Amino acid sequence: MIRIILADDHPIVREGLHTLLETQPDFEVIAECKNGEEALRATAQLQPDMLLLDLEMPVKDGVETMRLLSQRPQRPRVIIFTAFDDDERIIHALQAGADGYLLKEAPREEIFNSIRITMNGGSMLQPIVASKLLRHVGQQKNTPARPANTLPPVEDLTERELEVLLLLAQGMPNKEIASHLIISERTAKFHVSSIMSKLGATNRTEAVAMAAQRGLINLGDS
Repeated sequence: MIRIILADDHPIVREGLHTLLETQPDFEVIAECKNGEEALRATAQLQPDMLLLDLEMPVKDGVETMRLLSQRPQRPRVIIFTAFDDDERIIHALQAGADGYLLKEAPREEIFNSIRITMNGGSMLQPIVASKLLRHVGQQKNTPARPANTLPPVEDLTERELEVLLLLAQGMPNKEIASHLIISERTAKFHVSSIMSKLGATNRTEAVAMAAQRGLINLGDS
Protein backbone atom coordinates (compact mmCIF):
# COMPACT_ATOMS: atom_id res chain seq x y z
CA MET A 1 0.00 0.00 0.00
CA ILE A 2 1.37 3.41 -1.02
CA ARG A 3 0.35 6.02 1.56
CA ILE A 4 -0.14 9.40 -0.10
CA ILE A 5 -0.58 13.00 1.04
CA LEU A 6 -2.09 15.57 -1.34
CA ALA A 7 -1.09 19.24 -1.11
CA ASP A 8 -3.07 21.71 -3.23
CA ASP A 9 -4.84 24.94 -2.35
CA HIS A 10 -7.89 24.14 -4.50
CA PRO A 11 -10.39 21.90 -2.63
CA ILE A 12 -11.98 20.62 -5.83
CA VAL A 13 -8.59 19.47 -7.13
CA ARG A 14 -7.80 17.69 -3.88
CA GLU A 15 -11.18 16.00 -3.75
CA GLY A 16 -11.06 14.92 -7.39
CA LEU A 17 -7.52 13.57 -7.10
CA HIS A 18 -8.37 11.84 -3.82
CA THR A 19 -11.29 10.04 -5.43
CA LEU A 20 -9.22 9.14 -8.50
CA LEU A 21 -6.29 7.71 -6.56
CA GLU A 22 -8.43 5.58 -4.29
CA THR A 23 -9.79 3.67 -7.30
CA GLN A 24 -6.43 1.88 -7.11
CA PRO A 25 -6.15 -0.92 -4.54
CA ASP A 26 -2.51 -0.10 -3.71
CA PHE A 27 -3.08 3.65 -3.07
CA GLU A 28 -4.29 5.18 0.19
CA VAL A 29 -4.72 8.95 0.58
CA ILE A 30 -4.02 9.64 4.25
CA ALA A 31 -4.25 13.45 4.30
CA GLU A 32 -5.12 16.53 2.28
CA CYS A 33 -3.29 19.85 2.78
CA LYS A 34 -4.10 23.30 1.45
CA ASN A 35 -0.63 24.82 1.69
CA GLY A 36 3.04 23.96 2.10
CA GLU A 37 3.07 24.56 5.84
CA GLU A 38 0.30 22.00 6.36
CA ALA A 39 2.13 19.58 4.06
CA LEU A 40 5.32 19.84 6.12
CA ARG A 41 3.43 19.19 9.37
CA ALA A 42 1.47 16.30 7.89
CA THR A 43 4.54 14.56 6.47
CA ALA A 44 6.32 14.88 9.83
CA GLN A 45 3.35 13.43 11.71
CA LEU A 46 2.13 10.76 9.30
CA GLN A 47 5.33 9.71 7.51
CA PRO A 48 3.70 9.09 4.09
CA ASP A 49 5.37 7.22 1.25
CA MET A 50 4.43 9.78 -1.38
CA LEU A 51 3.58 13.50 -1.50
CA LEU A 52 1.78 15.00 -4.49
CA LEU A 53 2.66 18.66 -4.25
CA ASP A 54 1.26 21.67 -6.10
CA LEU A 55 3.61 24.57 -6.88
CA GLU A 56 1.44 27.63 -6.34
CA MET A 57 0.12 27.59 -2.76
CA PRO A 58 -0.21 30.16 0.05
CA VAL A 59 2.02 30.32 3.15
CA LYS A 60 4.72 28.12 1.59
CA ASP A 61 4.79 27.27 -2.11
CA GLY A 62 5.79 23.92 -3.56
CA VAL A 63 9.46 24.72 -4.21
CA GLU A 64 10.05 26.09 -0.70
CA THR A 65 8.23 23.09 0.78
CA MET A 66 10.37 20.72 -1.30
CA ARG A 67 13.58 22.40 -0.18
CA LEU A 68 12.61 22.15 3.48
CA LEU A 69 11.64 18.49 3.04
CA SER A 70 15.02 17.77 1.43
CA GLN A 71 16.76 18.96 4.59
CA ARG A 72 15.12 16.24 6.66
CA PRO A 73 16.94 12.94 7.25
CA GLN A 74 13.93 11.07 5.88
CA ARG A 75 11.29 12.36 3.50
CA PRO A 76 8.64 10.88 1.24
CA ARG A 77 9.05 10.59 -2.51
CA VAL A 78 7.68 13.79 -4.05
CA ILE A 79 5.92 14.37 -7.35
CA ILE A 80 5.11 17.94 -8.33
CA PHE A 81 1.52 17.97 -9.61
CA THR A 82 0.77 21.30 -11.21
CA ALA A 83 -0.76 23.20 -14.11
CA PHE A 84 2.46 25.13 -14.76
CA ASP A 85 4.73 23.89 -17.55
CA ASP A 86 7.17 26.81 -17.95
CA ASP A 87 10.87 25.99 -17.97
CA GLU A 88 11.84 27.98 -14.89
CA ARG A 89 9.28 26.33 -12.61
CA ILE A 90 10.23 22.84 -13.82
CA ILE A 91 13.95 23.43 -13.29
CA HIS A 92 13.50 25.01 -9.85
CA ALA A 93 11.29 22.13 -8.70
CA LEU A 94 13.73 19.45 -9.86
CA GLN A 95 16.70 21.33 -8.41
CA ALA A 96 14.86 21.53 -5.09
CA GLY A 97 14.74 17.73 -5.04
CA ALA A 98 11.43 16.69 -6.62
CA ASP A 99 11.41 13.09 -7.82
CA GLY A 100 8.94 13.73 -10.64
CA TYR A 101 6.91 16.43 -12.35
CA LEU A 102 3.37 15.87 -13.64
CA LEU A 103 0.95 18.29 -15.27
CA LYS A 104 -2.64 18.21 -14.07
CA GLU A 105 -3.81 17.43 -17.58
CA ALA A 106 -2.01 14.06 -17.46
CA PRO A 107 -4.18 10.98 -18.17
CA ARG A 108 -5.14 8.97 -15.12
CA GLU A 109 -3.05 5.95 -16.14
CA GLU A 110 0.01 8.16 -16.47
CA ILE A 111 -0.59 9.52 -12.97
CA PHE A 112 -0.94 6.00 -11.55
CA ASN A 113 2.15 4.77 -13.41
CA SER A 114 4.26 7.75 -12.34
CA ILE A 115 3.42 7.21 -8.68
CA ARG A 116 4.33 3.53 -8.82
CA ILE A 117 7.57 4.07 -10.76
CA THR A 118 8.67 6.95 -8.51
CA MET A 119 7.78 4.97 -5.39
CA ASN A 120 10.04 2.16 -6.60
CA GLY A 121 13.00 4.51 -6.93
CA GLY A 122 12.58 5.50 -10.56
CA SER A 123 12.01 8.90 -12.09
CA MET A 124 9.39 9.59 -14.73
CA LEU A 125 8.80 12.83 -16.59
CA GLN A 126 6.11 13.59 -19.15
CA PRO A 127 7.54 14.18 -22.67
CA ILE A 128 6.81 17.92 -22.53
CA VAL A 129 8.60 18.21 -19.18
CA ALA A 130 11.54 16.10 -20.36
CA SER A 131 11.96 18.24 -23.49
CA LYS A 132 12.03 21.44 -21.44
CA LEU A 133 14.60 19.95 -19.07
CA LEU A 134 16.67 18.83 -22.04
CA ARG A 135 16.59 22.33 -23.53
CA HIS A 136 17.69 23.82 -20.20
CA VAL A 137 20.61 21.38 -19.95
CA GLY A 138 21.66 22.35 -23.46
CA GLN A 139 21.61 26.03 -22.60
CA GLN A 140 23.64 25.41 -19.44
CA LYS A 141 26.28 23.38 -21.25
CA ASN A 142 26.80 25.89 -24.08
CA THR A 143 29.18 28.75 -23.35
CA PRO A 144 30.60 31.60 -25.49
CA ALA A 145 33.96 29.82 -25.50
CA ARG A 146 32.68 27.14 -27.91
CA PRO A 147 30.10 26.85 -30.70
CA ALA A 148 26.49 26.53 -29.50
CA ASN A 149 26.15 23.05 -31.02
CA THR A 150 29.32 21.69 -29.38
CA LEU A 151 29.29 19.89 -26.03
CA PRO A 152 32.26 19.32 -23.71
CA PRO A 153 33.81 15.86 -24.06
CA VAL A 154 32.90 13.14 -21.60
CA GLU A 155 34.43 9.80 -20.82
CA ASP A 156 32.96 7.09 -23.04
CA LEU A 157 30.25 4.92 -21.52
CA THR A 158 30.85 1.20 -21.57
CA GLU A 159 28.51 -1.13 -23.43
CA ARG A 160 26.94 -2.20 -20.13
CA GLU A 161 26.51 1.41 -19.03
CA LEU A 162 24.70 2.18 -22.28
CA GLU A 163 22.35 -0.74 -21.57
CA VAL A 164 21.72 0.63 -18.07
CA LEU A 165 21.20 4.12 -19.48
CA LEU A 166 18.43 2.92 -21.80
CA LEU A 167 16.61 1.34 -18.86
CA LEU A 168 17.24 4.43 -16.75
CA ALA A 169 15.51 6.50 -19.43
CA GLN A 170 12.44 4.28 -19.04
CA GLY A 171 12.23 5.30 -15.38
CA MET A 172 13.38 1.95 -14.02
CA PRO A 173 14.73 1.89 -10.44
CA ASN A 174 17.95 0.00 -9.70
CA LYS A 175 16.12 -3.15 -8.66
CA GLU A 176 14.30 -3.45 -11.99
CA ILE A 177 17.44 -2.62 -13.94
CA ALA A 178 19.24 -5.39 -12.07
CA SER A 179 16.46 -7.87 -12.77
CA HIS A 180 16.29 -6.96 -16.47
CA LEU A 181 20.05 -7.30 -16.99
CA ILE A 182 20.44 -10.25 -14.58
CA ILE A 183 22.94 -8.45 -12.38
CA SER A 184 22.93 -7.59 -8.69
CA GLU A 185 21.16 -4.46 -7.47
CA ARG A 186 24.49 -3.26 -6.07
CA THR A 187 26.08 -3.58 -9.52
CA ALA A 188 23.17 -1.71 -11.11
CA LYS A 189 23.62 1.09 -8.57
CA PHE A 190 27.33 1.22 -9.38
CA HIS A 191 26.62 1.56 -13.12
CA VAL A 192 24.06 4.34 -12.51
CA SER A 193 26.56 6.24 -10.36
CA SER A 194 29.27 5.80 -13.01
CA ILE A 195 26.94 7.11 -15.75
CA MET A 196 26.07 10.19 -13.69
CA SER A 197 29.74 10.82 -12.96
CA LYS A 198 30.82 10.53 -16.59
CA LEU A 199 28.04 12.79 -17.83
CA GLY A 200 28.55 15.31 -15.03
CA ALA A 201 24.93 14.92 -13.88
CA THR A 202 23.74 15.51 -10.33
CA ASN A 203 20.75 13.15 -10.48
CA ARG A 204 19.17 10.42 -12.61
CA THR A 205 16.77 12.77 -14.38
CA GLU A 206 19.54 15.15 -15.43
CA ALA A 207 21.67 12.20 -16.58
CA VAL A 208 18.89 11.06 -18.93
CA ALA A 209 18.42 14.58 -20.30
CA MET A 210 22.15 15.06 -20.87
CA ALA A 211 22.47 11.64 -22.52
CA ALA A 212 19.59 12.50 -24.86
CA GLN A 213 21.23 15.78 -25.79
CA ARG A 214 24.39 13.92 -26.75
CA GLY A 215 22.42 11.50 -28.90
CA LEU A 216 23.12 8.51 -26.65
CA ILE A 217 19.37 7.87 -26.24
CA ASN A 218 16.14 9.16 -27.72
CA LEU A 219 13.65 10.43 -25.14
CA GLY A 220 10.82 9.92 -27.60
CA ASP A 221 11.52 6.19 -27.65
CA SER A 222 12.12 5.74 -23.92
